Amino acid sequence: MTVLIAEDDRTSHRILQTVLERAGYTVFGTWNGAEAWECLQKPEHPRMAVLDWMMPGLDGVELVRRVRASKELCSLYILLLTAKSSREEMLSGLDSGADDYIINPFDREELLARVNIGRRIVELQKSLEQRIAELETALSQIRTLQGLIPMCAACKKVRDDQGYWQQVEDYLMEHSDAAFSHALCPECLKVHYPEYEQIKTKKGKKKT
Repeated sequence: MTVLIAEDDRTSHRILQTVLERAGYTVFGTWNGAEAWECLQKPEHPRMAVLDWMMPGLDGVELVRRVRASKELCSLYILLLTAKSSREEMLSGLDSGADDYIINPFDREELLARVNIGRRIVELQKSLEQRIAELETALSQIRTLQGLIPMCAACKKVRDDQGYWQQVEDYLMEHSDAAFSHALCPECLKVHYPEYEQIKTKKGKKKT
C-alpha cells in the first residue's frame, strides 16, 4: 500500500519514510500541503496520508478540509501529525475530517500501529467497494429482464439491444444465470410425434 507523506521538516520526513518503508509500505513524499494536494489529484493517488499540521502555505488541517470536500477523495484515510497537544486543538483537527492523529515528536511503534489500523480500514473499504460494484452489476442484469422485451408474435423469438432476433432461451441465458433442458409438452408431442401417441394408446388397450 502507498502512503502519502506531507512534512516540511526534513528530519521528521526522513524518519517517517524510513519507519514506513521498513514496515513494507511504499512512501510518496511531499514537502508541503500544495505538493500533497497536487499528488492527490492523480488518478492512482495513495489511499492513506500522514499530514503535518503546521506547513507553509496550505497547512494540514486546510488540506484535510479540501480532501473531505472532494467526492473522489472522501475515502482517503488521514493521520494528522501535530505538535499541538491540548484537547481543544486535537478536537479541532478531528473535526476538520482527520481519521486519527499522533503527537510529534512521535513514538515509532505508535506511529506504525496507527498506520496499520488505517491500512486495515482502507482494505475493508476497498473490499466493500468491490462488493457494491458486483451487486450493482447483478441489479443491472435483473433490471434488463424486468424491462419490456420485444417478442415476435409468430415464432416467439426475442429482439436484443442490437436489433438481432434470437431464441427466447438464448436471450435468457445471456441475461441471467438460467440454464435450460429441453423436452416436449403433451400437446407438442401429439403434433410432432403422433405415432408415439398411437403406441401409447395401443398399450393402454392391451392392459385393459
